[in-house]
Amino acid sequence: MKSTTVRRVGLSIAVATALASVAACDSMGSSEGSGKDDKAAGKSATLVSSIAALRSAEQSTDRADSAKVESSTVLGSVMSMDAKGNLAWDDGITGTLTMTYTGGTVARTMRAAGNTSMEARYLPDAYYAKMGEKFAAQAGGRHWLKYDYDDLAKLGGSSGAYLRDQMQNSTPNQSVKLLLASGDVEKVGTESVRGRRTTHYSGTVNVADLATKNSNLTASQLAGLKKQLTAAGVATEQVDIWVDAQNLLVKKVEKGAMSSGRYSQTAYYSDYGVKVDATVPPADDTEDFTALLKKQGLTPGSGDTATGSGTGS
Repeated sequence: MKSTTVRRVGLSIAVATALASVAACDSMGSSEGSGKDDKAAGKSATLVSSIAALRSAEQSTDRADSAKVESSTVLGSVMSMDAKGNLAWDDGITGTLTMTYTGGTVARTMRAAGNTSMEARYLPDAYYAKMGEKFAAQAGGRHWLKYDYDDLAKLGGSSGAYLRDQMQNSTPNQSVKLLLASGDVEKVGTESVRGRRTTHYSGTVNVADLATKNSNLTASQLAGLKKQLTAAGVATEQVDIWVDAQNLLVKKVEKGAMSSGRYSQTAYYSDYGVKVDATVPPADDTEDFTALLKKQGLTPGSGDTATGSGTGS
């Protein structure tokens, strides 16, 4: 397989699989209190109520440990993807998702590799992508590509480091944390989502600020990430969540804009507490992505493999 094809397919898989797991898978001021500020005071009281409800949802979802997840992601002209499976988050993200690429340059790249649908397995130290027969025939007969999380950080600079951090630490309640961190949240009302009665909350968040609050990146990594986000045209995003009577997250939508087009991500959660099984693929059927790049004469972490965008794509 040509080195450019290996790089393109491999990086496409790295980004898409990372985004799928993150999909599945943080102050308020006081009112003045004057007579003419009664309306503002009422709004503040509503905000306090919403914050309290969100904190309950954040804690309940976190304690649930696992769920069935269905998500759809659109990343401008780069990618459209659907994902479905079971994920657990009691010790980082683990589980299995089936992902189908429905549009964009990633789908075209995958189609050229012989498969637009694949299985992804998430383990504590790495994730694995099962490629199609066409790819295996041109890559030593091995069907699985392994992405070590530490190697992932090297592939995309600061954005890669952020993806690694989020894949190891992100949970479904992260969307609730986003709204709590923003300080800008409102209760929209009650709605039925797939037959479940829910309360809908909405808010706008600053992406770079949230990266600071919801990651373990170093100062230099955060600075690099913010630079990449700015270059990609990513500034703010709208976050909407739907929470049921058990204070569990039922649905979340995150959307915004970047230089390559609008992006959105919608996820549904159900069957909390479901059993999750994710095993390491057979070693003799697995190729390490970094090793594959080296075989093609490419240097991991160099300009050959760095993605150069805030989204890692």
